[in-house]
Amino acid sequence: MGSYLNPGNSGFEGIRNDEYVDKTGLIGLINQSINTPRRLTCVSRPRRFGKSFAAKMLCAYYDKTCNSSELFDNLVIAKDEKYLEHLNKYDVIYLDMTNIMGEAGKNEIIPYIKQSVTEELMRAYPGMKADMKSFSSTLINAVEFTGNKFIAIIDEWDAPIREVPAAQKEYLEFLRTLFKSSGTTDKIFAAAYMTGILPIKKDGSQSAISDFKEYTMIKPRKFGAYVGFTENEVKKLCHDHGIDFAKMKQWYDGYEFRDTGSVYNPNSVMEAIRNDDFDSYWTQTSAAVSLMGYISLDFDGLSKTVAELIGGIGVPVDTKGFANDLVTFRNRDDVLTLLIHLGYLAYDEKTQEVHIPNEEIRKEFAGTIREVKRDETIRRVRESDQLIYDTVHQNAEAVAVQIEKIHAEETAALFYNDEQALRSVIKLAYFSYKDHYLKFEELPSGDGYADIVYLPKKNSMLPALVIEMKWNKSAEGAIAQIKDKRYPDAMKGHGGDVLLVGINYDKNAPAGKRKHECVIESMV
Repeated sequence: MGSYLNPGNSGFEGIRNDEYVDKTGLIGLINQSINTPRRLTCVSRPRRFGKSFAAKMLCAYYDKTCNSSELFDNLVIAKDEKYLEHLNKYDVIYLDMTNIMGEAGKNEIIPYIKQSVTEELMRAYPGMKADMKSFSSTLINAVEFTGNKFIAIIDEWDAPIREVPAAQKEYLEFLRTLFKSSGTTDKIFAAAYMTGILPIKKDGSQSAISDFKEYTMIKPRKFGAYVGFTENEVKKLCHDHGIDFAKMKQWYDGYEFRDTGSVYNPNSVMEAIRNDDFDSYWTQTSAAVSLMGYISLDFDGLSKTVAELIGGIGVPVDTKGFANDLVTFRNRDDVLTLLIHLGYLAYDEKTQEVHIPNEEIRKEFAGTIREVKRDETIRRVRESDQLIYDTVHQNAEAVAVQIEKIHAEETAALFYNDEQALRSVIKLAYFSYKDHYLKFEELPSGDGYADIVYLPKKNSMLPALVIEMKWNKSAEGAIAQIKDKRYPDAMKGHGGDVLLVGINYDKNAPAGKRKHECVIESMV
């Protein structure tokens, strides 16, 4: 048993000793690829989404130097028809790139890997010949000597790309040498599994390691259920531990994939259960410290986009041009695409839009936005804070002026009177609500659905806000609709004051003269 050759099953054994959500179906997908043209798999997902758990599980399953039947016999994979065919049948090369960088030093990554794996092979198979000039030849010699191909498992594959840009060229060339289409790969590897945060680095417009089949946060495809916890898995955990599932969904849901449905951040779900506390556990990951740097980048429209996202508005994004690294940004879309891969944003494949997935990440955005130094961002924060202050203090004239300003600045003429555009105006205007409120849209109440309701957080002394925006009627008419439809009924359990906010404008007035009016009434 070695560090890089056949590391054994102790890592997965430790995982099984704790509460384990069965993700061994992933093994069945890798088994399907063994010794086929699809043998090379790269699955990327955010930090703390179980990447290392999956890598340790695969090591325990394939490593021929241990017997892992007790770890797997009662799990989903045991029902797979190929379960016994591949269980503990291979030499495993396991590379945890983060640990290797710590051991080798950032400038000696590749020589360290070659030397370490070769030395462990020679100890495991003393009669084998090593080729000191060619690492690939050494691996081919090992396969010929043992009659057994390797399974390669590379954890945090992109760590050198993220942390040592100067080593990127040599590192990618090393991976190309092992996993290229010349036939070398077929001779050496039965299968390979790479996992990391970023998709494979692009060389121009193409993947730098072209033979890998990639599954990302944008298109996880058949691996969607293994990105995080599925909704059924979270429901079971909540049931078993007596946890409020609705709160769990609000805090940690929000990633959704075709054929999988909702997917939850697994680390945060387990921390919430262990601590009996719904909170942002995202701040405990090193990925969190990078958010401010990315949303502060000086690209046209990025400040407005961040405000829209925090306000709850979906934002269109083109993900195709992203270079799959942390330094090559050409425009706003590249920044948003990176935030998808980091887990800060969720991507809707149907609409090709991004949004903030849940309360945990929204809290991170809201906390970070106030530290951003860009003048445009600071202005938006201040204006939104002032709008909330004016609303709470029933300064209707000031509220009307600010809503009119946002409406004129942020809505294209074609969509000025569109229902969805009006709702977006409200969300963008009140985008800093997160400090004080929870936002609800289409909230069932009374005889209809309240468009937007801001409900104060626990222990807040602020009133709840029910906002209705109309055109060609009157602000009083908007208030009347709120009352007639009994929208405030949804706040019966709130126990505090409720403010009704009605806003109206004349849609037939010339552009620039659509004066908005506002009425605010208190309803205890």
